[in-house]
Amino acid sequence: MTESSTSPPTGRAAPATVESPPTPRTPAGGAGLAALLTAPENALVALDYDGTLSPIVSRPGDAVPAPGAMAALSRIARRVGTVAIITGRPVDAVLQLTEAARFADLGRLLVLGQYGLQRWDAETGQTTSPEPLPGVGTLRSALTEALQDAPAGTSVEDKQHALVVHVRRTADPDATLAALTPALSRLAQDHGLEAAPGKRVLELRPPGHDKGRALRALIAERGARSVLVAGDDLGDLPAFEAVDELRASGVGGVTVCSDSPEVPDALRLRADLVVDGPAGMVTLLEVLADRLMP
Repeated sequence: MTESSTSPPTGRAAPATVESPPTPRTPAGGAGLAALLTAPENALVALDYDGTLSPIVSRPGDAVPAPGAMAALSRIARRVGTVAIITGRPVDAVLQLTEAARFADLGRLLVLGQYGLQRWDAETGQTTSPEPLPGVGTLRSALTEALQDAPAGTSVEDKQHALVVHVRRTADPDATLAALTPALSRLAQDHGLEAAPGKRVLELRPPGHDKGRALRALIAERGARSVLVAGDDLGDLPAFEAVDELRASGVGGVTVCSDSPEVPDALRLRADLVVDGPAGMVTLLEVLADRLMP
C-alpha cells in the first residue's frame, strides 16, 4: 500500500511514493509504532539474529544475514536513537557472519551477545565481555560423556559463556530434544547453569540472563521512550514480556514476529505484527527507514 498522490503537472517528475508500514493488530502496538515514527531519536529497535535477520539453517556457521538485512540495519541505525541485535550468539560470531566491518556507517548499532553478557558498539568498535562462569568449563567436559549415546547428528556449539546442544540434523529432532532435555537440564543445574529450549536446540547458560533482562537494561541506559522488538523463538518471549511491562510505565512498544513454520504459537500470538521471515523483516526495516527519511 502506498500513499496516494495527485498527478503532477506535465513535464515534472512524479513524486516518489513511500510505502506505509503495516498496521499492528493491537491498539498498544499501534501506539508503540506511532511513538517510534513520531520521535525516532528516542526509539530503540531491538532485533533477534537467527530466524529474524538470518534464515534458520542446519549449521550455525552458515547463518549469514538475509539479502539486504545489513543495508537495512545501516539505514535504520542512522535514523533512530539506538538499534541493537540481541542474541544468544557470541558477539564475535555475529560480527563474522554479518561482516559488519565492511560497512562504513552502522550508526548507533549495538550487538548484545550471550543475552547481554557481551557487547559490541559500532561507534567505538569495542567489545566488552566478562569471564565465563566456572561451571561452563566443567560442564564442557561432562557433556562429552552425557551425549555419548545421543542419536547421530547431535552436536554441541561452544559459545564460551554457554553450551548449546543442537539436534536439528538428527533423524527425529523433536523426539531427540524431548529425550535429552531432562538429563541435560539436571546436568546444567548441577553446574550452576540453566537449560533454555529453542528451535531444536537446548542452551545451557548462566541463569538469569535472557533477552528481557538485556532489553530492560538497554532501555534504562538509553532512556528510550519507544521500542520495537522482533524475534522468532521462545527465547524472544522474555523480551515481548518486557515490552508489556514497559508499556505500563509509559514506554511505547511494538512486538514483531518473524514467522516461519517453526515459530511457536506462543510467540506468534503475542506479536503485534507478523512478518514473513527474515525477508519480511528486511522489508519492514526498509519501510520504516523510508518513513523516517528527512
